[in-house]
Amino acid sequence: MSIRVMLVDDQMLLRTGFRMVLAAQPDMEVVAEAGDGAEAIENLRSTAVDVVLMDVRMPRLDGVEATRRICAAPDAPKVLILTTFDLDEYAFSGLKAGASGFMLKDVPPSELLTAIRAVHSGDAVVAPSTTRRLLDRFSAMLPSGKGTPASGALERLTSREREVMLLVAQGLSNGEIAARLVLSEATVKTHVGRILTKLALRDRVQVVVLAYESGLVRAGGGAF
Repeated sequence: MSIRVMLVDDQMLLRTGFRMVLAAQPDMEVVAEAGDGAEAIENLRSTAVDVVLMDVRMPRLDGVEATRRICAAPDAPKVLILTTFDLDEYAFSGLKAGASGFMLKDVPPSELLTAIRAVHSGDAVVAPSTTRRLLDRFSAMLPSGKGTPASGALERLTSREREVMLLVAQGLSNGEIAARLVLSEATVKTHVGRILTKLALRDRVQVVVLAYESGLVRAGGGAF
């Protein structure tokens, strides 16, 4: 079954270019387009979409707010933010809003296609270490401390899951976590899956965001 994609960008020329790239793929189909966030949300009411390619700077409703509203809905499609500048406030805000990743608009087509497939399969396309750099830079915009609403959800985790979460938040891969804790990589993967389920998170990027919000990780990457 093809990956159903919606293109959201106020520049028609860019949408045309993306559409041509995606149309050449046997496993992808552009099912909708929108010129701003409001139109994107309207389209989702009548069109089934798996992945949204979302611009951030648009009239009426920008991509960040549109992402927030889309991701708050049940069975929401995955959102991939397209930004002009790497590691900027738009990428940060997009991740906070629930996007599964961000990419530059001038990314090579092969990387864009890989990212769409990764997001569709449930992975994030931003490394946790990159997310950490974003959060370090904009940490003043985050609530912090053990008293945040997010921190209460952490009580659902076992001590081992909490330990794994801290290492994910510090940017370690499953293999690196396995080596650190002397576990098999499959066991680490299972722990990560349980963490995502218990905390109702979409991917590892959201684990990093929650770790910052709850005060488990502070700016600079250290754990409390």
